Amino acid sequence: MTTSPATAAQAPARTAAIWAALDPLVAAGSPLQVLDLGGGSGMFAVPLAALGHQVTVVDPSADALATLHRRAATAGAGHRVRGVQGDGDRMLTALPSGALFDLVLCHFVLEVVDEPASTLQQLASALRPGGQLSLAVANRAGAVLGRAISGHPVEARALLADRDPAPARSAPAHRRFDPAELLALLTGAGLEPGEWHGVAVVADLLGASSGADPDALRALELALAGVSPYRDVATGLHVLATRPTAG
Repeated sequence: MTTSPATAAQAPARTAAIWAALDPLVAAGSPLQVLDLGGGSGMFAVPLAALGHQVTVVDPSADALATLHRRAATAGAGHRVRGVQGDGDRMLTALPSGALFDLVLCHFVLEVVDEPASTLQQLASALRPGGQLSLAVANRAGAVLGRAISGHPVEARALLADRDPAPARSAPAHRRFDPAELLALLTGAGLEPGEWHGVAVVADLLGASSGADPDALRALELALAGVSPYRDVATGLHVLATRPTAG
């Protein structure tokens, strides 16, 4: 297998912490069967396929899946990527009966599904015993901080109380989670969560014109991802969870 272009040392700063957790699983060894729920245009799927893994992406957007296939073909990994149109609430109906995976990605999907607990239970049932789930969600504390420093204190207080910061909107509000909620959802689905980390601790606080050196920013993100209190106010939370083996 080859070296991925999107390992933690080379990934964009805002996803470096996720890749740091995935690298030991995907950078060497036997090819894995990977499921990427809501994987869209292939931010994770294409690099994983380029490493030699077989990746199935389930996403509701036909346009995103078309982009996924183009990107995979350009990377020379089109034969290792399969796109399936479907959503998180009915994911298993879009997959072959009895399909099991070594690694499942669910990155920033629980915010928008109807029942996060049900989605996680489906994901757990799609894992082989010993397989792992990579779960990333929006962090409530990070959202509060982001709204506050952007000049929206009323919205920040609403988010702090887990209320919709803009109740007059026509679309439903996205959920945010705190670490305790996240870990409870995983254990409720029968999974064994590892240590959680912050995602985009500072990257999302900087404007595009900040001039920050990308390598230095990536290194800072990796340094802060597992350290409180910095990880506590990150944009996202990430954890790897394992489906226990029988017995």
